[in-house]
Amino acid sequence: MPLSPKRGAAVALLALLLPLAACTNGAEDAARAAADDLAQALSERTLDGVALTEPDAATAFDEQIAPLADYAVKVSADEVERDGAEATVALHWSWDVDGHEWTYDTTAALVEGEDEWAVDWTPETLIPELGPDDRIEIQRTFSPRAEVLGGDGAPIVTDRPVGRYGLDKTAIPAEEVGASAERIASAVGIDPAAFRASAESAGPEAFVQAIVVREGEEDQHVDPAFSRIPGALVVPDEIPLAPTRTFAREILGTVGEATAEIVEDSEGAVRAGDQVGLFGLQAQHDRQLRGTPTTVIEAVGAEDERRTLAEWPGEDGEPLALTLDPAMQMHAEEILGGLGGEDAPGSAIVAIRPSTGEILAAANGQGNAGLNLATTGEFAPGSTFKLVTSLALLRSGVALDDVLSCPETIEVDGFTFKNYDDYPDSALGDVTFRTAIANSCNTALIGARDRIADGALASAAASLGLGSEIDLGYPAGLGRVPEPESETERAADLIGQGRIIATPLAMATGAASIQAGETVVPHLIADRTGDAEPADPLTADEATALQTLMRAVVTEGSATFLNGIGDVGAKTGTAEYGEPGEDGSHPTHSWMVGTHGDLAVAVFVEDGESGAETAGPLLQAFFERW
Repeated sequence: MPLSPKRGAAVALLALLLPLAACTNGAEDAARAAADDLAQALSERTLDGVALTEPDAATAFDEQIAPLADYAVKVSADEVERDGAEATVALHWSWDVDGHEWTYDTTAALVEGEDEWAVDWTPETLIPELGPDDRIEIQRTFSPRAEVLGGDGAPIVTDRPVGRYGLDKTAIPAEEVGASAERIASAVGIDPAAFRASAESAGPEAFVQAIVVREGEEDQHVDPAFSRIPGALVVPDEIPLAPTRTFAREILGTVGEATAEIVEDSEGAVRAGDQVGLFGLQAQHDRQLRGTPTTVIEAVGAEDERRTLAEWPGEDGEPLALTLDPAMQMHAEEILGGLGGEDAPGSAIVAIRPSTGEILAAANGQGNAGLNLATTGEFAPGSTFKLVTSLALLRSGVALDDVLSCPETIEVDGFTFKNYDDYPDSALGDVTFRTAIANSCNTALIGARDRIADGALASAAASLGLGSEIDLGYPAGLGRVPEPESETERAADLIGQGRIIATPLAMATGAASIQAGETVVPHLIADRTGDAEPADPLTADEATALQTLMRAVVTEGSATFLNGIGDVGAKTGTAEYGEPGEDGSHPTHSWMVGTHGDLAVAVFVEDGESGAETAGPLLQAFFERW
């Protein structure tokens, strides 16, 4: 049927409009896609891959956004408003700046080209009213780091005077920088070549730091010739320090500039240049001590005019209160210092107040190579562990006056156990349980092993606070008491060998539990105390019996040298370890634990003669003052 003139005109018009509509929708979709691509790229803080009307805009963008490049941002695009070959789109910015949300909106202009839509980038697309010559600056200012307090509430770690020794490049001609740098490095004991390279690469007006020295220790680290070197300069400053260079260093840790690893692991909380705890408690409680910075983001013009873009107030750090007694800690470190310097054997002294569980001293010797042996060093405890074995025997029904056999040797599955070399003949044979412990008879306890049921030794250890896992905000270990895998190992466990492991903290905890009459949980952070819930709690009668045994060690046994100090209880310990020497003997760990009033102490020396000979005098020196 032929079309009417009117209907034919309508069909013709429709034929013209369909391509136009398709073209219009395609352009809008392309503009939408360009806006989405822009938002995604900006969320990655880049314009790479974005079509730009001016390609050089990407370089300018990289320079302007550089101060913000490490902060996470999410950019989303609104609906595109199109007007022919031009369009605009609103961008919604949401930054995470040190945990603060910074949000604002900008507008991006799009221009249709022959093949695609391109972004007509301007600095105002990044930040409202940002000019092409403006730069972005971020100021992060921390309040002074909070102090670490001792048990008396006085500061342990606080700002103390230091000198920053280095080279002032403004004080000498450029051609003399290298030579002066090498002389300065030699005067303060650092690598001359490395310091020269640092000095020569620094800016012409730089002060190049070599070392930081605590006030009063200059003669230990700086040659007197330093002051006569051209360009040498000492800049007075204050930094958080403990009372002495060695004071609880392995536990407290240090503060310094954040390493690249710390910055990366912080997920944005720490930035390059921040002062943070590098290890120990300073690192473990860094967020509390450091606080948060006051952060200001500014736009700075060519004439240094400044406009605040965003600002967030910081929070002061909070002090970390410890239980340490500073005088007792320093005395313990002085005692360990008598063993020698860095070539001395590893050593530690831990002192606990039994009535509260407070750690009063946790000292590490200079031979520990920077390791915290006091609260985390794991070693065979030797005969100090006989206090645990004694509790297991008491629970099996053995009384203090019951007779045990103490022969010179005893064989278990083909392995011969013996007593220590100087074991007194008078304490051999049939002796009371009390005498066996007082003189530390190995063979008597091994001979009584059948009286101790499976699992009873581990249970007794738990009753004295050993072998449990704790998390009280400081590095700590309380040892391990695994089930023995053979009869020989079961025998060795009873005298603190085998696979029994303890830390000085663990053995001090055991002595503290005996003195307190209940299981003690040792705490170092003042407001973080734990509750002990062993399956078999220590009873008052058991504690009294163990106190009697420890007192017998002093009055009639292996620690009579302590008898003149007062009402002291003790237990000596010597543990073989490692490979035997040419004479067939093994090196030995030396231990001693003791109680005196409201004080329980463990002394450990990694390589010594015996508990009484090596660790004993250290415990004696400690108790003579405390």
